[in-house]
Amino acid sequence: MRLVLVNKPFHVLPQFTDKAGRATLRDYVPLRGVYPAGRLDYDSEGLLVLTDHGPWQARIAEPRSGFEKRYLVQVEGVASAEALQRLRAGVSLADGPARAVHADTAEEPAGLWPRTPPIRYRQAIPTSWINIGLEAVPLDR
Repeated sequence: MRLVLVNKPFHVLPQFTDKAGRATLRDYVPLRGVYPAGRLDYDSEGLLVLTDHGPWQARIAEPRSGFEKRYLVQVEGVASAEALQRLRAGVSLADGPARAVHADTAEEPAGLWPRTPPIRYRQAIPTSWINIGLEAVPLDR
């Protein structure tokens, strides 16, 4: 069984093929027979888990598994207590409802790599960082 951790770059599909010719994991991971467990959007970056073990892949990827996914996200503006509470109450995602198990402000991480294009820069608008843990909400709740 293999478990591979990859820092997925911005504008890379979290899969190994793409008919449109965009960058994929194949451009960065020289292994065959491993598959993403979970996903990051094309325009997101960060830790992606790859495995060749079907039960692990299913447990991590299945939205209803209850497996908590953690993210450190940069948001535009100041993350208010009210906004964090809304995240904890639940949000609708493309693949269904989710609620934040925790959502707290965080410091900007030290040592972030430069990205082209930059995440964002607006002199007059501050940014905040949020440490968030999401879990899928079963449909019967």
